[in-house]
This record gives sequence, structure tokens and C-alpha cells, in this order.
Amino acid sequence: MTDANSTEAMRIDVDLVRQLAQLLDDTSLTEIEVEDGGRKIRIARKAAALAAQPVQYAAPPAAAPAASATAPAAAEVGASAPASTADAVKSPMVGTVYLSSDPTAKPFIAVGDTVAAGATLLIVEAMKVMNPIVAPSAGTVKAILVQDKQPVEFDQPLVVVE
Repeated sequence: MTDANSTEAMRIDVDLVRQLAQLLDDTSLTEIEVEDGGRKIRIARKAAALAAQPVQYAAPPAAAPAASATAPAAAEVGASAPASTADAVKSPMVGTVYLSSDPTAKPFIAVGDTVAAGATLLIVEAMKVMNPIVAPSAGTVKAILVQDKQPVEFDQPLVVVE
């Protein structure tokens, strides 16, 4: 009977695994782990696939400074970002950033805005769940380190609030 119980505990939600694998493809991530109660699912690319991925993933950060050089507001963000990222609000998960509640709405924040503790700074979508990222304390938005609809990694700096 214990074998039947342990087999039942190991049932895998195939749709969830497919969604996680698709998330890896969509974001160029190499690994994702999800925990739900006592169950933990980890999806990772094979070592052969890893060799090609860093080259593809490394290209967007190199392109971002070029894009920020053309946009004055983004250039300001890029200029102040390296000095301040230690104090930045970081992503608690892997997902996609949205700077507003919907495509037609104005962004939650802009550089120079004053925010209260607990105010929504942006949203990180993970597995079709919208997760508000809030200001840990009151302050002024000094830099926005991500762009709308940009994939983000766990612990990636998002916004500098001082």
C-alpha cells in the first residue's frame, strides 16, 4: 500500500511541465523551479543546449545600452543604474515585467516619482499570475532598470527607490 501512496504523490502535472518548458523557451532561461506545498518541480535545459543559450542571452544586455543611448530617459536610467543597483528592488521570481496594469494604462511609476511604502512599482507575470512588486519603503524612484515586457530572472534588480 505504501508503494501506491508514494506513486500517487509522484503524479506529475504534464500541462504544468509543458508551461514551464515553454517559459524557458520564451525567456531564454536555462532553469526554472516551482514549489507548491510539498511538491517541487525543476525544469532545466540539457548541457548541450546550454552551450548555445548564453550567447543568445548575452546579446540582449549588449543591445540594451545601445537602445538606451538613443532614448534620453533610458540613458539617464542607465547612467545611474550601475552605482545604485545594490539598493534596488529585486525580482522575487522569474517572469515578465509589466510597467503598467494594461497596455493602454500609464506606467505605475516614472523616474523622479515619490512612492509610499507598499505602492506598486511594477508587475512580474509568472505562469500567467500577475505579481505586484511593491516599494519596500517610501522614497523617490531614482532609476527603472527594466523595460516593459522584458523577461527577468530571480534576484534581478528592477527599480532603485531611495
